[in-house]
Amino acid sequence: MIKTAPITIGGGKLTLQEVVLVARHGYEVELDASVKAKVTKSRQYVEKLLAEKKVVYGLTTGFGKFSDTYISSEDAKTLQVNLIRSHACGIGDPFPEEVARAIVLLRINALIQGYSGIRYSVVETMVEMLNKGVVPLIPEKGSLGASGDLAPLSHLALVMMGEGEALFRGEKLDGKAAMDKAGIVPVSLEAKEGLALINGTQVMTAVGALACWDALQLAKWADCAAALTTETLQGVRQAFDPETHDIRPHAGQQQVASNIRKLTQDSRLMTNQGELRVQDAYSLRCVPQVHGASADALQYIHDKLLIEMNSVTDNPLIFTEQEKVISGGNFHGQPIALAMDFLSIAVAELANISERRIERLVNPQLSGGLPPFLTKYGGTNSGFMIAQYAAASLVSENKSLAHPASVDSIPSSANQEDHVSMGTIGARKAAKIVENAYNVVAIELLCGSQAADYRGADGLGKGTAWVYAECRKQVPFLDEDRVMYTDFRKAVHMMKDAAVLKDMTETLGL
Repeated sequence: MIKTAPITIGGGKLTLQEVVLVARHGYEVELDASVKAKVTKSRQYVEKLLAEKKVVYGLTTGFGKFSDTYISSEDAKTLQVNLIRSHACGIGDPFPEEVARAIVLLRINALIQGYSGIRYSVVETMVEMLNKGVVPLIPEKGSLGASGDLAPLSHLALVMMGEGEALFRGEKLDGKAAMDKAGIVPVSLEAKEGLALINGTQVMTAVGALACWDALQLAKWADCAAALTTETLQGVRQAFDPETHDIRPHAGQQQVASNIRKLTQDSRLMTNQGELRVQDAYSLRCVPQVHGASADALQYIHDKLLIEMNSVTDNPLIFTEQEKVISGGNFHGQPIALAMDFLSIAVAELANISERRIERLVNPQLSGGLPPFLTKYGGTNSGFMIAQYAAASLVSENKSLAHPASVDSIPSSANQEDHVSMGTIGARKAAKIVENAYNVVAIELLCGSQAADYRGADGLGKGTAWVYAECRKQVPFLDEDRVMYTDFRKAVHMMKDAAVLKDMTETLGL
């Protein structure tokens, strides 16, 4: 793991970038000094309620349909352990390590706000797990996205108890062995704590946060690919002039049009209206309108995730100042479910229009003089013929995956929980679409670079020249057929490389 200054949480708003740094790049975390007093005060009120034998959901009652069943204080600990074991019903492959780390981080961030009634020492255990590299193995499937992500979060809690399974330094171990090797003492859950650990939206939000971050970076590359393709197809530059976009002032549309102008500045390949044609096909001419709509959607999704990442989403909630316990519905994932379906659609459209531009590059009927399938030796060589097939396949798969998950619901817990969000399913689908879209845009970048070599790369604009050069650092000109899937991988790796993204921002201003 990278040794850097730890990220402090609890003193302000956790950002998407901070989630990425902790989850993906191994940054450690520390708790803000203000956290302990808030968490401790909340716990003290819970203990007061227990001493008074108050009937409070999740403290002295069962869960779900069993909310009317009283549990004595003597049985409270047993209740919490049974809760975790019975709810650990996750199915399928485990989430990637980075997602599991994000889940732990977001759960900490919710608990430290002082409305969950958990002991400070339990939160410290979770911080130790992050910092020492104990990663719970959390199955991907099994959450309905309401009452929180109960099943997957139970697998996190199992490891905290010294049960379940975890990774430690890349080795798969049972939870107790992983905690022992890391030098972490497993927790013995007290009243309310099991419920506090599993009742929340942190799984769907963690998956969504990483997917949204990647989608925001992808959107920049989609603009780069579109600009490169438009140039090599000798597109009409007037479609991107500011006048058109000023009178339809969607922020995303205006930004994308500006990006295309920056990228193609001083291009000798772009044309003017009437030189070769009056107007281009929609996949070129309407890039600001299509990419821009996705950019606006991504901003909305980012904002919703930022709210959710910094919210308290378990139940019941402890309001110490008012001496109140409220059993509400903050665990319901609908805000994130809708955002994840929006993410799926927005990113699927970036891939959709990208594939149409790939088709124009490889199709001699549409490319304006480029060799068929971008190869000099057509017949003995296929060039980028099957690259377009692969892109088309991914786009078609995305169309299936983009069907909204949030429009589905199924009653659970004997109809007590009779409307659920399916938000975690939505987040998982969105993440798949983002990954597919990266590969489609990577193929477009390689096709655009190949076309630039035929047109004359020295005629590219200031920005697209940088894009072309970065692609050529990874993948050479396709003179004769070769195995191409490794080229796609290299291009995707380039698009996700933090150093390249930093250089893109500094050089291109995107």
